[in-house]
Amino acid sequence: MRLIEAMKRVKANKEKVADLQKKIADHCANLSHETPVYGAETGNKVKEWLQSCTDISKENVRLLLAIQRTNLVTPVSVMLGDVSVTKMIAEWVWRRRDYAQIDLATWSKLTDRGLKEGSASTSTGNPFELKIVRHFDPSQRDTQMALYKSEPHEIDAALEIANATTDLLEA
Repeated sequence: MRLIEAMKRVKANKEKVADLQKKIADHCANLSHETPVYGAETGNKVKEWLQSCTDISKENVRLLLAIQRTNLVTPVSVMLGDVSVTKMIAEWVWRRRDYAQIDLATWSKLTDRGLKEGSASTSTGNPFELKIVRHFDPSQRDTQMALYKSEPHEIDAALEIANATTDLLEA
């Protein structure tokens, strides 16, 4: 089974559990004068649905652990700018989920803070020029921000291929 198949099965299984939970809620009890939809077998049906939910949950845990195991040991290369960077899938997932955006936000804090260059006068009336002193390289900031903006897209593209081609590592 490929990674993508396992991920899709987990999602489908969650939907199955939700459907079964609705059936359980709808048919777990009725008033004495009502005829249950499943007749005398209603109690058995409810037990079957409960067992199915338990079995599906166990299957999802097994699949999710296999996905994690696979993600921890499978290297994937991503082109970031002109550099190929190789990390395990799990690392790329975290980069994509949180840390590329955090790094972009960090570099975006390098601004002129709204300061304006111009002329001013000392208390004695002598004019002087106001200049902004930047404690960073604007060119480097722009390069880094461009990389961090494109990183999620590059990760998505590489992981789509990896998820479709990587075999799930079963226990």
